[in-house]
Amino acid sequence: MILEFLGAAHEVTGSCHYVEVGEKKFLVDCGMEQGADIYENQEIPVQASVIDYVFVTHAHIDHSGLLPLLYAHGFRGQIYATEATTELCNIMLKDSAHIQTFEAEWKNRKARRAGKAEVTPLYTMEDAAGVLEHFVPVHYHDKIHVCDEIDVRFVDAGHLLGSSSIEVWLHEDGEDRKIVFSGDVGQGNKPLIKEPELIDEADYVLIESTYGDREHNAPIDFATALADVMRQTFQSGGNLVIPAFSVGRTQEMLYFIRRIKEEGMLSDLEDFEVYMDSPLAVEATAVFHDNVAECFDEEAKRLIAEGKNPIRFPGLKMAVSSDESKMINFDMKPKVIISASGMCEAGRIRHHLKHNLWRPECTILFVGYQVPGTLGFSLLNGAKEVKLFGETVHVEARIENLPGISGHADKHKLLEWLGGLKKAPSKIFVVHGDDQVCDAFAADIQRTYGYDAMAPYSGDTFNLLTGECIAQGSCVMVQKKKTATKAVSNVFARLVAAGERLMHVIEGCEGMANKDLAKFADQINALCDKWSR
Repeated sequence: MILEFLGAAHEVTGSCHYVEVGEKKFLVDCGMEQGADIYENQEIPVQASVIDYVFVTHAHIDHSGLLPLLYAHGFRGQIYATEATTELCNIMLKDSAHIQTFEAEWKNRKARRAGKAEVTPLYTMEDAAGVLEHFVPVHYHDKIHVCDEIDVRFVDAGHLLGSSSIEVWLHEDGEDRKIVFSGDVGQGNKPLIKEPELIDEADYVLIESTYGDREHNAPIDFATALADVMRQTFQSGGNLVIPAFSVGRTQEMLYFIRRIKEEGMLSDLEDFEVYMDSPLAVEATAVFHDNVAECFDEEAKRLIAEGKNPIRFPGLKMAVSSDESKMINFDMKPKVIISASGMCEAGRIRHHLKHNLWRPECTILFVGYQVPGTLGFSLLNGAKEVKLFGETVHVEARIENLPGISGHADKHKLLEWLGGLKKAPSKIFVVHGDDQVCDAFAADIQRTYGYDAMAPYSGDTFNLLTGECIAQGSCVMVQKKKTATKAVSNVFARLVAAGERLMHVIEGCEGMANKDLAKFADQINALCDKWSR
């Protein structure tokens, strides 16, 4: 019964944890790293084809984004997630595959002109579609008997529609252990979604620490604060550009803008238009409407009962096609543009930045966490010029940050979440935070509750029966070198993974009828004859 930390260890993104119990092997999350890498992450210690299950806390790409790659490398197990997470992954993983393909095509056009080798996408639309077939949707609070070794239960983490903390009960040789994965814990008091639920007992807890070193500003009326920024921008004759994640943050901003319109906060400017420029956001908004009963908070349900759509209002326009997106910046009337990605690393937001960053009358408003190394982080920290599509753009627009709008709990709320435990766990592992933040928050847990808390590194492995560390990973900081292969798939490695999956299938055939074994062997030999050189 072991737990190995792979991703989001002393880093904020790329969440991935590996567990073995008896003969079963599973992952909790399989996320993509975003922004600069600090530590060299360990690879999954087994072939993808022998992983039995994946349990997904929520749909954000830094928790789910490498599932198609796992499938490409031979995974064919089951993926458990809430119904809302399943629906959101259905659009987000396809969107991610589209981005991978588009970026590879763009790089290949440049490579061909320069006489360089071409690249392949990290994964394809076929990989995304394939892995989606393996999702098993579940309801909050249902205790699910996955197999003899594993039971799980998903509870609301209050971070995103469908987001979960996952309780996992492990059974091996008469021994039982309970491990809890916090996922991303919400701050609470957010529009649309419910408060994070507490968990009362566990032997081991993995808790995120994105904001484990700070307190969010005192709660403010976000609609009023947003209205002030909008008034200042519109009176200057500029656009308000909001980089926002397509799932979660975009819908929150629509909720606040509906209030601004409905309550007449900009009565002299009430005919302003809002463009939601993200096909993914349009699809995600539909998913929000489909999950009212299980995921919406009481305020959102009340609005719906009164016949009000909490995230729709007059003047809301949706840009789906690229032509519709391009036309937004040809209309010089001041407007709100909400576009993805939230960290400005990809997507249509980069086009809107190119058209608006150089205009002093415009405002770029950040409403979410910016990972160091991203374009959003650079802008928020005073960059005077940036490169967009090979062109240098001077930053003349106002760069604003709306504090307090965060999907992640601050230090106080994270400690409060741990306060739901009725007795001390054997160990608390602090993950999903910046390098120094993880260690600092572990120390805060020890001071506050006296719990044994630590921040593991990628590759650290623990025996869950004894609580002992049985292997240490990258405990010394190693700056990861960026290479051309980081952003693309190694096709030969994919072929090797397919061969490893074949061996796994062969090993499972022992004991079958000789006739069937002979037929299988003949098929393999025929394939080898075809490809042998």
